[in-house]
Order: sequence, then C-alpha cells, then structure tokens
Amino acid sequence: MAYGVDYFANKDKVPRGTAVGGVEIGGMDKAEASQTLQAELGGVETDPVTVAAGELTSQLIPAESGLGIDWDATVAAAGESSANPLVRIAGLFTTREVDVVSQTDEAALNPQLDRVAGELFVAPADGAVGIEDGEVRVTDPVVGQEVDRAELQGEVTDGWLDPAGVEVEALPLEPAINQDVVDDVANGVAAEAVSGPLVLSGDDDVDGVIEPARIGEFVAFRNEDGAILPDVDVEAATAILDEQLAVTETESINAQILSDGSITPHQDGRAVDWETTMDGFVERVLGDEPREWDALYEDDPAGFTTEMAQNAEFNQVMGEFTTSGYSTTSGQNIAVIVGDVSGAIVAPGEVFSLNEFTGPRGTAQGYVEGGIIEDGRAGTAVGGGISQFATTLYNAYYFAGLEDVTHTPHSYYISRYPAGREATVYEGAIDLAFRNQTDVPVRIEATVGGGSLTVRIMGVDQYNVESVNGGRWAATQPREMSVSGSECIPSSGNPGFTTSDTRIVRDKAGNEVFRNTETTVYDPQPIVRCTG
Repeated sequence: MAYGVDYFANKDKVPRGTAVGGVEIGGMDKAEASQTLQAELGGVETDPVTVAAGELTSQLIPAESGLGIDWDATVAAAGESSANPLVRIAGLFTTREVDVVSQTDEAALNPQLDRVAGELFVAPADGAVGIEDGEVRVTDPVVGQEVDRAELQGEVTDGWLDPAGVEVEALPLEPAINQDVVDDVANGVAAEAVSGPLVLSGDDDVDGVIEPARIGEFVAFRNEDGAILPDVDVEAATAILDEQLAVTETESINAQILSDGSITPHQDGRAVDWETTMDGFVERVLGDEPREWDALYEDDPAGFTTEMAQNAEFNQVMGEFTTSGYSTTSGQNIAVIVGDVSGAIVAPGEVFSLNEFTGPRGTAQGYVEGGIIEDGRAGTAVGGGISQFATTLYNAYYFAGLEDVTHTPHSYYISRYPAGREATVYEGAIDLAFRNQTDVPVRIEATVGGGSLTVRIMGVDQYNVESVNGGRWAATQPREMSVSGSECIPSSGNPGFTTSDTRIVRDKAGNEVFRNTETTVYDPQPIVRCTG
C-alpha cells in the first residue's frame, strides 16, 4: 500500500538519485528541477571546461564556444520515475549523473573544437639512425595521437557541464619509421658499418686504414618512404685512403723546354687506380665483402714527353697583339715583366698564371712607381703599367684560341684598349691565366720599345679566331669629385657603359670549335676637380 502511494505521488517527478552537473534534482517536479538547475548552474557557461585525451588537455569556455543549456530539455532527459520498486529503492542510495542538453551555435563551436583538436594532436616523429665517433646512434620514434573530430563534438556537447571535465579517446598515430624499422637498421647494416677497420693494402707495405671512429665521415642514413636507407660517400672514403697511400704513388712530370732551349726530361708516374680499387666498396662497408683488400695501381704517363719536347716547333704565330702609349716609368715596368715572361713555354694541358710565374713584383725585382687608375682617377704605384702587359698577353692568347682560365677587366674603360677585351692584374689578388688545351707546347714571346708592346704566342697555328663586339649600352654618367693636394690630376671624366665580346674559334677547315661571350660593365670615370 505504501509503495503504491509513493509511486503515484512521485511518478511525474524526476527520478530519485538524479543529478545534473553535480546538482541533485531527484524527486523534484520538472518545473522545480528546471528552476533549481538554473539557480545552481546559471553562469556556469563562463567557467572553463577541460578536455582531455591521453596525457594532453585543452580548455574551452562554453559561452565563447556557442554552448548553452536547454534547462527544460535537460530535465526531460532525466526521464520519468520508474515503477520498478528495485530501481526506486536504488535511487535512495545512488546518484545518476545526467548530461545536459546543450543549445549549440555551430558557427561558434566549430572553430573552438578545431582548436581543441589541434591542441590534443601530437605529430608522430620518425626514428632515425646515425653513426658518430664509431658508434651507432639511434633516435627513437615518437607515437603521435589525434582525436576523432565527431567524437570530440559529441562528448563536448553532451558532457561539458560534468565537473570532472570531458574525456575523449586518444587515437595513436604510428610514425612511418617505427621502432622495428630503427632496430633492424641499427642492429643490421649500421652495426656492420662500424664492426671494424677498413684496411687497404698499398705498395711498400703501406696501408690505408679507416678506423670505425671515421666511418661516420662517409656513411649516413636517410629516411625515405618509411625506410631507413644507407648512403656511402665513396669519394669521401677514397680521399681518406688517398691521404695515406699518396706516399706510394709517383707523380708524372711533363718534359720542360727551358728558355735557353735545353730540355728537362719527362718522368712517368704510377698511381692507385681508385675506380677499380674502390669497386664494391659499399659491400665492404655494409655487407659481407672482406674489409681488407689490395690497392690496384696503374701507370700514369706524362702528357708531354721528352721526345715531344725535342720535336716541338715554335715557328708559327698562333696569336699576337700590340698596344701603344705608356709613360716612361710604366715602360720601365713593362720592360721588366717582358724580360721575365718572354720565352716562357706552356706545355700541353698546363695552365700559365702570370702572378705565379713572375712572383712578387716590387722594387726588389726592379719595378718602379708607375701610373695606375685608382678610384677612377690617375695615381701611381710600384709596378704601375703592368696591366698593359696583361691586356696585351690576354689578347695574344685570345687570338691564339687558347682557353681563358681567368681574367678581370678594368673597372673603368681605358680608350687605348679594345672595349670588353682587356685585363688588369694585381699581385696576390687579381690574376691572368690561360690553359694550353692543345697537344703541342706554346711559347710566349714579347717585345717592348718605341712606345709599343707586342706579345706573340708561338707554336703550331691551329685556329682562326673571330672577335665580335656587341656594341655599347646602359650608359651611366660620371659624378664630380673634388681632390686636394699637389698630386691631383684633373679629369673631365667619362661615361660608363656595358659591352660584350664574343670569341668564335674555328679550326683551319672552318669548323667551329667553341665560342664564348663575355659581358663587361664599366663604371663611369669621375670628373676630377683639383682644389689646390
């Protein structure tokens, strides 16, 4: 009888033991429950809600995330009192937490959920393998995590009022290169790479040895498409071995024709055949091939033999050029360098460097103060005028068809030289060099006097050379500058411009051998006013 009275008295009320957000509303009629929830939980939308996934947490403010509470719908979700006496009795001793029914503004909620999902995301990190100081070094992979976006929205929307916060499942993200891959490489090819020294036996009981501590200088591992792949720099390993076996090699020396006509005989060499010797080297480092092996040698014959030198002829002009106009002191310097260089012979394949050939060009070598152009105006320096020799030599080997290795035009155009086809030099900084790419030696002959300088390249004439100037463009106007002092030399200045020169080299049958174009930018030469 008492049970029936209790049931009919409470059947339209919220079931006993019901709570929302920690607020008990069991046994209340629905209107009262709704009012109680509003009174107790009103304003809770401004309290931060913690969202957890695994070890990570994030937060959101419901009011800023488009979340509110539908009070009547939440009470309705609690259901009706059960007629089951066991359920009714259990409600006297237990509490059942009911999720709120949210009012949701999707436009405000979605950006917040995207942010929270990002803060609960951990990118996976691939493992890696390396070699350092002869030891295999391992970088362990990191398993990342993400959350299901739909699950996140459902859990937040339904459970954001739960005092314990919201928890969503952390879904693991496996790296492309996981621990199994790392372990396989570290215990496999990487361990093999540092398993012992690499020993290359050379002549004269000399060995080239690469200890494990240096293996990392030429063995590396890269991550690619879910795998760890080894890279062996055979060239770097060869350099290490060559340092040690160089003493077993003999360098070839070309025959030399001296200025007095005498000949220094050639000397054939012997060198390690590195291509053959290092064949299969990768398998020696990473695989099952022996880590000890023999170096293979090959003869290294001189490119220019004594016989070739004896038969050399220098009776044909390959290229020549003449420049005129120089001061007395510049003429003295030109005469000194002519005396040094005239008669120099350049063997096949060799490079002639003017700076290396002459060495220092100071007063001890007979050079004097001569005219130069400095910052666009006239000046003097020891060795002044030598650039005229450089320009003349440049044009001589230009028309001989020899390979230009390096030349540097003047910053300012000098009218006695062909535009775009001239050169300057400076000891220790700016050089002039050419290569004799022919199969016969050439000789430099130079003469100076009477106000002119001529340089000839003598040998076997093989080419016809054409020079095509590209004209002048992009003119720039000179600036004015005032200079004080008695050594000032006034100048009316000259515009700067850009020009080009194309050299076309043909053989004697008229076939083009090569062509190249040089573009030169000349700065404007300033207008100099002397102020006394």
